[in-house]
Amino acid sequence: MIDLTQSDSPSPLVHTVPCDPGTSWISDSIAIDAPPDSDIDPAPDAQWPAEAERTGVCGAVCPRVVALPSGGYRMYYTQILPRAGFPAGANDYDNATSRILSATSSDGMTWPPEPGARLLPQEGGAGDFRVVSSEVVPSADGGGRLRMYYECCEGPQSQQNSIRSAVSNDGLLWTAEAGSRFELSERSLSSPRIIFLDDGRCRLYCSERGRGIISAVSDDGVTFEQEPGVRVAPDQPFDRYTAFAPEILCLKNGSYRMYYAGYSEPTRANILTAASQDGLHWQKASDPVVSPGPKAWDAAKCSEMCVIWSQLGTGNRASFRMFYEACDGTAPDRRGVWRIASSAQGYPARAF
Repeated sequence: MIDLTQSDSPSPLVHTVPCDPGTSWISDSIAIDAPPDSDIDPAPDAQWPAEAERTGVCGAVCPRVVALPSGGYRMYYTQILPRAGFPAGANDYDNATSRILSATSSDGMTWPPEPGARLLPQEGGAGDFRVVSSEVVPSADGGGRLRMYYECCEGPQSQQNSIRSAVSNDGLLWTAEAGSRFELSERSLSSPRIIFLDDGRCRLYCSERGRGIISAVSDDGVTFEQEPGVRVAPDQPFDRYTAFAPEILCLKNGSYRMYYAGYSEPTRANILTAASQDGLHWQKASDPVVSPGPKAWDAAKCSEMCVIWSQLGTGNRASFRMFYEACDGTAPDRRGVWRIASSAQGYPARAF
């Protein structure tokens, strides 16, 4: 979560939580559902019956939440749809299209979608393909604007892509900025995340296909220089196929908690966690914190996530909730319907 109630300027405060959310999570509900097969060109604010037929043609993924200064939350997410000539849609992700939408909530439980698209692929430089995984933070220029970092895919995942950006004064109307913020020759990057550092710089974390989670730093939020090494490599049983999509929280003692997605094989994903004192060197926990379970929506994969929190009562008592993309595995090769699910911190769901 990017917490604009703590600061509306580029500061570590926007990532800081009062205590460590830890490793105990209970999945309990769907926050954003996928469009049904019958609505392959939906209005951005459309809603559908839970029982409508869905086979994975459309999907909802990549939740990122901003706590608003006026109260409540805005979730940015990616909606996957069929591209012209490719009716399989999200079940043929390389040939699908996607756009960035948003929903709001006053309690962290109910998320009605907002009218209008936040960013279309044509606006974001992806042609008819995909803009994905939006990270919205205060602009590093300190001018009061918001900047969205997103994955721009002009073709299949094997093709070189880039991390690009757009700016907004209100979080709803976005204007894409020229050029890319970060790209690597002949490499595929995904899931950008920003952390503001105490020295005024910002660090971009993203995933490099086949290598793991890497990072780059910037003085201005526009030009990034890659840092040496890999932050999280795919080298353990639960992430041996890939490690990507970090959610990074700053703790009040100056250390960090990361949640990230790990695929042990192409058909199974867990949400994993790691800890760090400096944001560069990470110690992985051995076990997942959220795993595919008996609930239909996440029977195959629990993946890209974000965490929100709300202060309760006095002191440092806080309530946390995790949103993650979940796949039910009902299509061939354990593909299927991607939805945004919700998980509570070790206790049954409740409103904040």
